[in-house]
Amino acid sequence: MTRSRGPGGEVAVGLPRWVYLPALLGACFVILPLVAMLLEIDWAHFVPLVTSESSRAALLLSLKTATASTVLCVLIGVPMALVLARSSFPGQSVLRSFVLLPLVLPPVVGGIALLYTFGRQGLLGQQLEAFGVRIAFTTTAVVLAQTFVALPFLVVSLEGALRTAGRRYETVAATLGARPTTVLRRVTLPLVLPGLISGAVLAFARSLGEFGATLTFAGSLQGVTRTLPLEIYLQRETDPEAAVALSLLLVLVAALIVIGTSRRRSGGVL
Repeated sequence: MTRSRGPGGEVAVGLPRWVYLPALLGACFVILPLVAMLLEIDWAHFVPLVTSESSRAALLLSLKTATASTVLCVLIGVPMALVLARSSFPGQSVLRSFVLLPLVLPPVVGGIALLYTFGRQGLLGQQLEAFGVRIAFTTTAVVLAQTFVALPFLVVSLEGALRTAGRRYETVAATLGARPTTVLRRVTLPLVLPGLISGAVLAFARSLGEFGATLTFAGSLQGVTRTLPLEIYLQRETDPEAAVALSLLLVLVAALIVIGTSRRRSGGVL
């Protein structure tokens, strides 16, 4: 284990040297498949492949639905995280387990659950159908499927940020006479804003790559429910070169989002 002295003269303990070997193996495990994909791309036809009508429609739909599902995750996920982190009630641990369940469920199982809830013969779908509202196999179904699988990412991230931040500043604000809503708006949310943004980015990225629940609950209709992951799957069977090109496009979009957020953090914006 290496040691060095920091600016103030304190001793900084380094990592054991053996740690770097498994860390390098882990990095290679993530990076090498991406390199292999890059080597398989036909760069001469890359632009035509990713700008075809079906590709543009799938990408645009993915961006629209991922944005909508992220907004929905924020609207319902922030209150959920606040309740889980700032209150105590019977069955709280059970509720948290159910909220986090989509993290471990196969997405196709989530799609089936949504289908039996909002489908034409589903638990709520029958009543909605009576009012002429149809959800399954529509763009709305895509948004709901993405929200179902992405919501836990925001809740976990924000709940962790809330617990780490503690309640001392909120207590001081309440002692000074601030109402609960004012404390939430002026103290709590600004304090955990980095965690909220991180959770929203994770939710957006997860929504962008969602496949199983979307296919099961929304189907694959071009321009309506066929998102970019579904387009990649279909192209893989008929045009492998197009599938690889679209896969790289999806990787680039996700990477730009994550890198952009990381730069804002390192720059001290968050």
